[in-house]
Amino acid sequence: MQVDCVVVGPLDENCYILKKNNTCLVIDPGDDYLKIKEKIGNNKVLGVLITHSHFDHVGALRNFLTKRSIKIFKKSISPAGNYEIGDFKFEVIETPGHASDEITFYFKDENIMFDGDFIFKDSIGRVDLPGGSSKDMTESIEKIINYPKDTKLYPGHGDMTTLEHELENNIYIKELL
Repeated sequence: MQVDCVVVGPLDENCYILKKNNTCLVIDPGDDYLKIKEKIGNNKVLGVLITHSHFDHVGALRNFLTKRSIKIFKKSISPAGNYEIGDFKFEVIETPGHASDEITFYFKDENIMFDGDFIFKDSIGRVDLPGGSSKDMTESIEKIINYPKDTKLYPGHGDMTTLEHELENNIYIKELL
């Protein structure tokens, strides 16, 4: 699976395009639809995955809603569990803390997670916004630490990291656990 990142919008949100066999999934289309569309290229969009509903993660979602063949995955319609769409297999994990509707998408075969604003490189998502909760954040981190330590984490902002790096270096995770 190829993972492309398009940085969009005024908050430099990471929109990810996952490509496999001339099809793709779009994760968190935050803004700048034309930039996203250019990165999609000739691949057929099978689904759009939303980690949470903050404006900087869903600003271009409306551009995908007009196409009936595209499946939308977000907490309100995709509860925790395993999903398969085309050649893509992933798990939805409920990870509230930054937002009450925050979910993480785990692709086991590739050992990668797309976690929105849950965990960043050397930081975590803010819990002081409406819908945020430090108690929920702690419970979510306790779930995630059971996944393979070499799992790559693709956050909603900033650089990719690994679960191992965050467990060893992220002071916020260390404080919460």
